[in-house]
Amino acid sequence: MEGSVIPGLILLGFMFLLLACGVWVALALLGVGLLGMYAFTTSPAGPLLATAIWGSSNLWSLASLPMFIWMGEILFRSRLSDDMFEGLVPWMTHLPGRLLHVNIIGCGIFAAVSGSSAATAVTIGKMSIPELLRRGYAERMVLGTLAGSATLGLLIPPSIILIVYGIATDQSIARLFVAGVLPGIMLMSLFMGYVIIRAWLRPEEIPTLTETYTWRDRFNSLKRLGPVVCLIAGVIGSIYSGMASPTDAAAVGVFLSLCLSRYTGDLNRTTFIDGLMSATRTSCMIAFILAGASFLTMAMGFTGIPAGLARWIASFHLSTYALLAALMVFFIIMGCFLDGISVVVLTTAIIQPMIEAAGIDTVWFGIFIVLVVEMAQITPPVGFNLFVLQGLTNRDILYIAKTAIPFFLLMVVAVGLIMVFPGIVTYLPNHM
Repeated sequence: MEGSVIPGLILLGFMFLLLACGVWVALALLGVGLLGMYAFTTSPAGPLLATAIWGSSNLWSLASLPMFIWMGEILFRSRLSDDMFEGLVPWMTHLPGRLLHVNIIGCGIFAAVSGSSAATAVTIGKMSIPELLRRGYAERMVLGTLAGSATLGLLIPPSIILIVYGIATDQSIARLFVAGVLPGIMLMSLFMGYVIIRAWLRPEEIPTLTETYTWRDRFNSLKRLGPVVCLIAGVIGSIYSGMASPTDAAAVGVFLSLCLSRYTGDLNRTTFIDGLMSATRTSCMIAFILAGASFLTMAMGFTGIPAGLARWIASFHLSTYALLAALMVFFIIMGCFLDGISVVVLTTAIIQPMIEAAGIDTVWFGIFIVLVVEMAQITPPVGFNLFVLQGLTNRDILYIAKTAIPFFLLMVVAVGLIMVFPGIVTYLPNHM
């Protein structure tokens, strides 16, 4: 066993001790970094701490983070979910499973303007859960489709966690955004395919159609979807076309979301201040975590632990698939106790040298880790989407977790597909 493994285990144990004691994630990262510097190096910890915190804060790419969060907060307080639901209903009634697809498509659309899994679950769930239950849809399928589909907020750009990963690994955020498009569509297709198959096998779970819609009704419903489609086109289209950087596009998104909220009559002094303050709190939390992660990354570089661990793991001569399978299990376990952003920033310093040594594309690995973190969002005890749905329904969290099991397994299938066919992730970034 390499000499760096024991120090690595000591620091890992100390980190879990701090987290178990309720210490903030950012402070836990700083504490572990300081212990590593003082115990295993002779370098000056104080100046390096100041340098790391300033370096992680003084990034132009970081400016997109609070603006995308603010954009989601503005839309969260608008009638967007109501308009999306009413706009999608006429188009979904002809599919097996009918309005259950509204959960999936609605989450996919809102994910493209919020970047947050929890915000997607709350926004779509507030509208769809009571409406679908009132119409007689099986509760297990209503909650399951929502729990699984809300995780798309982590994958479909503009994804907050992809911004964090890009900053932590010094990757192009625009390339990461582009890389998330096809996997996001693939995951939505898998979810919809499952709903269709289940509707064929268990038709009793789908209520009898009592409403009919003409093509005129369908085209009229597009008026409700028009504003959000324009918002997505303005934000994502400007990035993909090369007209704007992610930071510039985020500013465009905030402006358009304010205009949309004003157009729907939801923008007033209270909603403006509430959205701004909520975005500020969330942004400060993430920035604090990134600062702690930056110092931990620097400390790990001075100790040599990540490189040593990479050499130790390489000594087992694991295949690429075996390494990724082991990392998937590791990330799922971590995600059972920490939120997705914390998982990414906690593990980047240790995992990145292993990934680079194994010859794995860093952009591809970013989508891989997001998919695995999505799986952790619907696994107890700390599956954030489960808590959101529990708050909306007052149902037992284990019951909600059971409803999400099929979608968890579909995410495993999605991970397997991008491992076997990596071009699903890399094609668009390599041809943009």
